[in-house]
Amino acid sequence: MDSFLQIMTIFILAIFVGVEVISKVPPILHTPLMSGSNAISGITLVGAIISAGMQATYLTVILGTIAVALASVNVVGGFLVTHRMLSKFKRKE
Repeated sequence: MDSFLQIMTIFILAIFVGVEVISKVPPILHTPLMSGSNAISGITLVGAIISAGMQATYLTVILGTIAVALASVNVVGGFLVTHRMLSKFKRKE
């Protein structure tokens, strides 16, 4: 039970740190920063695929599949936002 308490403490502290870091970002930099971090979160997708593929229990398969779906949306959204942002800087011909 002590390890669960430690993990939950780290999780809650990470939430507070994340909120503080994101709230300090100026609005003009928010979209490029978030699109880049979403694209990098492909690591989450790899972890979700591994988790779903291990098939330890039925619950891990369900949660892993949900994680794969959500991580895929996150990664694709990051790339789409980045593509849209970069297209605004192309020269008009």
